[in-house]
Amino acid sequence: MSSNNIISVIDIGTTKIVALIGKREANGTFTILGKGHVQSKGVTRGNVLNIIDTSNSIKEAVDIAEKAAGMKMTSVYVGIAGQNIACFVNSDQLYRNKSDEIITKQELDQFIKSQENVSLDAGRQIVQIIPKQFNIDGEIVENPIGCIGKRLEAQFHIITALSNNINSIKRCIEHANLKLKKIFLEPIASARAVLYPEELEAGVAMIDIGGGTSDLAIYQKNMLIHTGVIPFGGNAVTLDLEKIFGLTNKDAENLKVKFGKAIPEESDKEELVIIKSNIEGREKKEIDLYTLSNIIKARIEEIFGFINQQIALVNTQKQIKLGIVLTGGGALLKNLPQLASFLTTFENRIGIPLIHINELSKDSMNNPQYATAIGLLILGYENEILTNSDNKNEITSKLIQNDPSVVINNKDAIKTHQQELNSISKKDKEKTKKQKGGILTNIKNTISGIFDDSDSNL
Repeated sequence: MSSNNIISVIDIGTTKIVALIGKREANGTFTILGKGHVQSKGVTRGNVLNIIDTSNSIKEAVDIAEKAAGMKMTSVYVGIAGQNIACFVNSDQLYRNKSDEIITKQELDQFIKSQENVSLDAGRQIVQIIPKQFNIDGEIVENPIGCIGKRLEAQFHIITALSNNINSIKRCIEHANLKLKKIFLEPIASARAVLYPEELEAGVAMIDIGGGTSDLAIYQKNMLIHTGVIPFGGNAVTLDLEKIFGLTNKDAENLKVKFGKAIPEESDKEELVIIKSNIEGREKKEIDLYTLSNIIKARIEEIFGFINQQIALVNTQKQIKLGIVLTGGGALLKNLPQLASFLTTFENRIGIPLIHINELSKDSMNNPQYATAIGLLILGYENEILTNSDNKNEITSKLIQNDPSVVINNKDAIKTHQQELNSISKKDKEKTKKQKGGILTNIKNTISGIFDDSDSNL
């Protein structure tokens, strides 16, 4: 195991690179020893395109984290997302010669590892294999270790990515003079950081709205039942504003962050924002907040249209009983929870990744944009204990069941969380419906004419 339970991770995002050094404490929480947060370069929609630029960003983030922690990062866990991610469910069965003997961890490991032999499209590679459901001689079991039986059947959630994208991440880590320990799917990491045990059991959908992509993970009965990656995120909104108003990317981003709303308000019709260019000779621009918010709303509606398509694949009112958890930097957009509730018909809350964070580190991590990085700490630690623990059967049992005690055994921390989910009021719904016409229709037409077809295709 890492010295003193210290784990190092890197979140390679489209807009940011985050390097974290975390220490797992005795109460199951993490203390953040060092954090490096820098602008990402060389990454588009979650995929590394320029290895040198991305490596330099990683080095910069790592240097900041190392100085804060007073120690070096050597081996790291990294996340992967991007529009090249694909997932499918594979069913398989194992006939056991000695049905009266208990199923061991080694036997289960071999069964899981055998899924690496499934047929894949050319140029794709497996990122993660996650057991979805086990069945022994016709009986569903949460964990087969310790059970007896003749026929072990299982469903596996198999996550794949383009080999070129995986190799690009590996090369970036190598160029940064680091050793790659393992790659995890980012939606799974984010979910582990912001979802509570009650939500994982009852059924919940997590949506991580990042810069280049929006990631989806749906859980029920402590099992991952669906993942998806939508190749649109906060950057798509910024690009809309940049093109429509003729702004620089920096000014468009600042405009979105400071004044943007997912749902326009009546008071916005009377308010103007003046954008002064730093480029000599360019005139200042006056932008009314009502138009600004309608443009943002149009793009958010498009993003959630794709999300709804993904949710529909697994059906849903029955499986997503506790609604949606919104996280990622895009979740900070004003009025987003209300619009998301209207568009999906599910209640929602903002997922701040503090469930597993020590009190001393909560101030620095109190932002949904750190969900993936903190989730990578959790998954990295689980990988360490699974690899090095003397009692591997017990640990494997808990991990298969997503037992929260593997990562957090602080019961008080679980009890104190807020379970009230925000829902849009009937009045807000009626107001939102009215706003879907008029100026919004014109703006949608404008946007559809501005963007190439490639920008709207999954």
